[in-house]
Amino acid sequence: MNKVLTINGGQPLKGTVAVRGAKNLVPKAMVAALLGDSPSVLRNVPEIKDVDVVTGLLNIHGVTVDKDSVTGDLTLNPAAAKSASSKEIDAYAGDSRIPILFCGPLMHTIGEAFIPDLGGCRIGDRPIDYHLNVLREFGAVVDKAPNGITISARNGLHGAKLHLPFPSVGATEQVLLTAVKAHGVTELKNAAMEPEIMDLISVLQKMGAIINVRSERTLVIEGVTQLRGYDHTALPDRNEGASWASAALATGGDILVQGADQKDLSAFLNTYRKLGGEFDVVGDGIRFYHPGGELNPLVVETDVHPGFMTDWQQPLVVALTQAQGVSIVHETVYENRFGFTDALVRMGATIQLHRECLGSNPCRFGQRDFLHSAVITGRAPLHGADFVIPDLRGGFSHVIAALAAEGTSNASGIELINRGYEHFLDKLQGLGADVELRDAAL
Repeated sequence: MNKVLTINGGQPLKGTVAVRGAKNLVPKAMVAALLGDSPSVLRNVPEIKDVDVVTGLLNIHGVTVDKDSVTGDLTLNPAAAKSASSKEIDAYAGDSRIPILFCGPLMHTIGEAFIPDLGGCRIGDRPIDYHLNVLREFGAVVDKAPNGITISARNGLHGAKLHLPFPSVGATEQVLLTAVKAHGVTELKNAAMEPEIMDLISVLQKMGAIINVRSERTLVIEGVTQLRGYDHTALPDRNEGASWASAALATGGDILVQGADQKDLSAFLNTYRKLGGEFDVVGDGIRFYHPGGELNPLVVETDVHPGFMTDWQQPLVVALTQAQGVSIVHETVYENRFGFTDALVRMGATIQLHRECLGSNPCRFGQRDFLHSAVITGRAPLHGADFVIPDLRGGFSHVIAALAAEGTSNASGIELINRGYEHFLDKLQGLGADVELRDAAL
């Protein structure tokens, strides 16, 4: 049954939350376990839906996934890896885009892979063309099936010289997971260099891979014939940390985020301080708080790492509605990431969307029919409203806006937030939020 979250706003969020392993690393590290000839151990694993999805997909491919009841650590054993039916894969994948990353490991392990028609958050095209083109370059044969795509390695996989048109995180992960056991050397130019990519490289290196990180976004991977299991502790989720930081600022609160890492949040922290937020780096995390006084309007442009991450902008927009003056946010990574602002406008925010590149750097969405720049005028008093969660980060932003607003809001589709935020409702209540989850009326 669908659930509705009733939110009574107007109270600052105060207290402590803990963040564990990154959503953008943990599922990929789980998939990497398929490449080993011995079990792998993954630590600091969050209890989120994406982990459940990958666990199910690994299980139907013969990989056993055992969870330690005390620590939550996962032991993944690929010894009995096998093919799975398209019906099973489709059922377990749901609307996740994770199956595309199974392709390389499955081709190395059992010779073929199937991916269903993919879903995911509706924030842009996220075309899988990058992935399919990369796999073809490795020698894979890609065949369209009625309900998805079949990919096989009839003549084995070989190294390739690759240049991505955009430093896509997903395509870079695809190259890494495929190249490590491909015959010969792979060179990837214009690769993504996010911290989660670096952590995946660490995982693969522990398994026996040979991966050189060179300047100017270049990776060189020397294929090996055999990989072993790994023992790895996932890096903390910087996106969840930044989300709670924006929640503290939007609600006038004070939140200690245990596990937040200053190094991986550097670009966010600079922006946060310019906006008027304050933070203290402490032994086990970062304390984020509203120091009082007015917040400052900003011009923010998202970018690939080491720039301001696209996943940070949606929660930050809520805080910008409370700044005194006009702010501009230019989204350069996903072309449709401002759909969530409709609900904010209904709550009283003043936000105008534009097709032009309003930042200092023209982007690939300029001169095209995408509303990818936002002008936010504040300070806007927010009031409660009813809304449907549109996507992971947008949904978090809606909830935070409702908590910052006066009055009551009702959020449906709240389950989507569980894809990337561990124990979301428990954490809200622990911070003093007045929220109640109930069954939707028929």
